Amino acid sequence: MRFNITYLKLTIIFLAIEVLIAVYLKTGFIRHTFGDFLCVMLLYCFLKTFVEGHHFKIAISVLLIAFIIEFLQLTNYLELFNLQNNHLAKIILGSTFEFSDLLAYTLGIITVIIFEYKIHKLWIT
Repeated sequence: MRFNITYLKLTIIFLAIEVLIAVYLKTGFIRHTFGDFLCVMLLYCFLKTFVEGHHFKIAISVLLIAFIIEFLQLTNYLELFNLQNNHLAKIILGSTFEFSDLLAYTLGIITVIIFEYKIHKLWIT
């Protein structure tokens, strides 16, 4: 465990963008697809704020978490936790399965991995 201020700043930026999308955009590509693309980046940066580890392993862990939550949307898991009427839980965890969300999560994590690879390559050379 190690605190990383750079990833905290990135977390705050991604969170602010996600909140703006949630508040001001109710439909469309940016709300439904780009928001999911950014969501995994937000979660990755949040974990990297506190967890020191290889970026690829953390990125794949984030992707697995996103996939698990998405596949849980095929069930009534919000009702299981008595969150079916909680608007915030529905926004954060989602309530309907979409294959396009899986694609957006995957592309978001690929972007993270490429970015991390390029950053680390710049530091080494």
